[in-house]
Amino acid sequence: APNVPLWAPGTRGSATPRGPCPAPPRLTVARPPLPPARTFCCFPTTKTYFPHFDLSHGSAQVKAHGQKVADALTQAVAHIDDLPNALSALSDLHAYKLRVDPVNFKLLSHCLLVTLACHHPAEFTPAVHASLDKFFSAVSTVLTSKYR
Repeated sequence: APNVPLWAPGTRGSATPRGPCPAPPRLTVARPPLPPARTFCCFPTTKTYFPHFDLSHGSAQVKAHGQKVADALTQAVAHIDDLPNALSALSDLHAYKLRVDPVNFKLLSHCLLVTLACHHPAEFTPAVHASLDKFFSAVSTVLTSKYR
């Protein structure tokens, strides 16, 4: 699978109202299906949203979903200064059509952090961890904003 850039060089923005994010590092996810596959494995309750998927190792459907997650995160990075508008359609989809439990975004965020830490141990410093955690939290907040 191709490398999917999660960050554009020099991207800056305010991911939360609390303050600006430092420029995120240039990291890639070598295999986008890993975070969703890890989420399904570590948190089996997340499988309930995918009864029609073949959830076996290396499944084309899991790979395709992993690519969708990577594409959405890439879009979020490109519009980091306006996450609510950039992710509005995705928020609507998850809140109104799919009705995904908001806690699942936190579980996926955790799996994204673990996957990046495993695949980029030298670059995954405490500062990078904090920056990524803040970014994933901001994305999760936007995706669950329509639930209220």
